[in-house]
Parts: sequence; structure tokens; C-alpha cells
Amino acid sequence: VLGLSLHEALGRPVGEVLVTDWARGRCVVAETLATGRALPDLQLVVEGARGRQVPVILSTSLVRDRGGAVLGGAATIRNLAEVRRAAVDAEYPRAFQDLVTGDPGMRRLIGTLPTIARADSSVLLQGETGTGKSLLVRAIHDLGARRRGPLVTVNCAALPETLLEAELFGVRAGAYTGADRDRPGRLEAADGGTLFLDEIGDIPLSVQVKLLRVLQERTYERLGDVRPRTCDVRFIAATHRDLAAMVERGAFRRDLFFRINVLNVAIPPLRDRKGDIPLLVQRFLDRLALRRDKAVSGISSRVLEILTAHDYPGNIRELENIIEHAWVMCTGGVIEARHLPRDLQPHAGRGDGAPRPGRGLPRLEADYIRQVLRRHRGNRSAAARELGIHRTTLQRKIRRLGLQLPPEDGRSRRPDDAN
Repeated sequence: VLGLSLHEALGRPVGEVLVTDWARGRCVVAETLATGRALPDLQLVVEGARGRQVPVILSTSLVRDRGGAVLGGAATIRNLAEVRRAAVDAEYPRAFQDLVTGDPGMRRLIGTLPTIARADSSVLLQGETGTGKSLLVRAIHDLGARRRGPLVTVNCAALPETLLEAELFGVRAGAYTGADRDRPGRLEAADGGTLFLDEIGDIPLSVQVKLLRVLQERTYERLGDVRPRTCDVRFIAATHRDLAAMVERGAFRRDLFFRINVLNVAIPPLRDRKGDIPLLVQRFLDRLALRRDKAVSGISSRVLEILTAHDYPGNIRELENIIEHAWVMCTGGVIEARHLPRDLQPHAGRGDGAPRPGRGLPRLEADYIRQVLRRHRGNRSAAARELGIHRTTLQRKIRRLGLQLPPEDGRSRRPDDAN
């Protein structure tokens, strides 16, 4: 965990090996022996080899014989990033690991993904920029029969008309100056898998005609070629535009719209599901902890207030950038208001600029769990299903947050009784 060799650690005092700001020079095992009290799951940063800062979970315990007499003490450390990674893997199926939400509408949407994935029909995802459309595409692909095939993405807004056509369909040698060899397109690369057309609303009308033929007949030609090629591809398209309005204006072909809009998924913006903000914040902090040797446990209550009040024109992507900025600027264990980007920091003249420490995320998480349990009359299994976690995970959260629950567990009630 610390990058130390056996030679560097063996025979040295514990306080010299487990060097932390919390217990610098102190032996945590000796203190446990002296007090008789174990230290359970402390999240600390330990100094590893070459001064590297390693976030760990440290625990101490007494070692007793069969008769209960104390023989000695032990300390264990686990890499915090690995523990969090294992918890994520256990709690979320792989296809859903990045789809974090507690919003009932989003949970219903995610619940439809396995059904959508099993079909081979075209899918249209509609939502504002930054709402996570690409994550849903990955989930649909991973859950479907084509998951062993490629998932190929084309950003239709990033390419001019001539390049977009070449990227989609490929080029035959000699088609234009500089085309000195045959080059396959994204359609060919996606054969047997999924082709994701991101921002399909930006495709020019001339390319729309050729794309319509592919959807109807599953055939196409490379640029400069007359030999038709077949493709075995599932199409998923996404846009932040109102395609129905574009059809009425003549900016998007009606027949193409009907072809790609077989299964429609509308993704709500973050401002309409602000209850997801604490969950997303914790996920982003966990990701940062996995990638870099720095432990930030959460955000203050003041920061949570600021984040909840923001409208997020850039949606989840904007929130992730805000948290990464704050994580970089944070030098302690909790993100405060002063660590946020300047445009989100409270104005000093209002008198509310001083950050107030607190445990905003746990408190909001506890409130949210209480609401869900009340909605299900204390039924832990039903609440866990709505939260998208296992019942045992819910029980651990209840104990960790110190929640006082109603005596009834709701298991004898009919579902309609909860309304």
C-alpha cells in the first residue's frame, strides 16, 4: 500500500512507518494496548515511499487468546482508492456504474434500458448538453446482444459536411485529391456493433439523404465508389435540439426523423433533479481519489447550499468540472466555499462569504433515505429498490448515518397503502 519494501518496514516502530498528521510519531498499536479501545476504519493520509501521500483506511485491534487475555495489538491499512473501487463494483452492475441517481424519474428511465437494449431498433436520446447521453449509449450497448461488437461514435457537430460524409461512409482511392488509398468509414468500423451519431441534429440535409438510405436498406457506398456495401449496425442517435421543430421548419428530414425515433429517451436536465447533486458529488470525489493520491471526504453544508442553488446550464458535466476545480484547490479534508470557482463563490459584501463547516452530504443523504423509507412505510426492501442499492447496503447506511427508523417495517402492507 505504501510502496515500502519488507526491508524498509520490518523491525521499525509503527509510528515511524505509519506517518500521518493525525498520529505523527505516535504508535497507534501502543495506544490501543494502553487504552483497550480499538480504532475502527479511520480515513487518513499516510506518508509512503518517496514522500508520496497515500489515502488509507486504518484500523487497530487487540489480539487475545482463547481465554480473552490480551496477547498484543495489530494495525491494518487498506488503500482507500481500492476499497472505494470495490464498493462501486459491488453496488452497481457494470453497465450502470456511471448512472448515479436517486431521482424517481431517472430511475424509471434507467429501468427501461435493459428492455431497450434487447431490441435492435434505432434509439433517439434527447437532452441538453452535459446530461449524460453518452453514458446511456454505453449502457444500452453493454446490455444488448451487440455488446461484444464495437461501439463507434461520430460527433456530427464537429465535422464539416465533406469530412462528415467521408467519416461515415469511407473513401475510395482517387475519390478526391489526396485520397491515395481506400479508407473505411465509421459504418464499416461499427459492423456487428453500434454506431452512435452524437448531435444528429447538426447533420446537413445532403448527408441526411444518404443516411436515410442506410437506415432503410442497410446499404451504402464509399465516396468515389459505385459498389454498394452492406452494414449490420444498430443506430443510436442523440441531440440537444428539438428535432420535431426542425422537421416543421424543413431543417431535418421527416422520414429520417421517423427512422431514428423508433425508441425515444428524454433525459431531464440536472436543474430538474437537484436531489442527485450530493450523489454525483460523492461519485466525482471517489473518482478523483481513485486517480490521484489525495483524500477529500466531502463538502461543507455551505457548499451544498451553493451547488443546490445553481442552475447548471452545462448540467452534469458542469458540476463535475466544478468539483474537480474545488478538489484541486482544497488542502484539507472538506471542500469549503472558498475552493469553488470564483463565479460560484458568495460575494464578500453580502456577509455570507465565510464558509461554514459541516457534513452536508451525509445530512442530505440521511434526509433523502428518511423520505424514501417514509414513502414505503419503513419497508427496507422496497426503499432499497427505489434507491437502487442492495438491502444490506441500505442497512449499513442506516447504521452509519445513525438514522432512527419507525418500528414498523411495512412488509405486511400492500403497495397501494403507501400512497
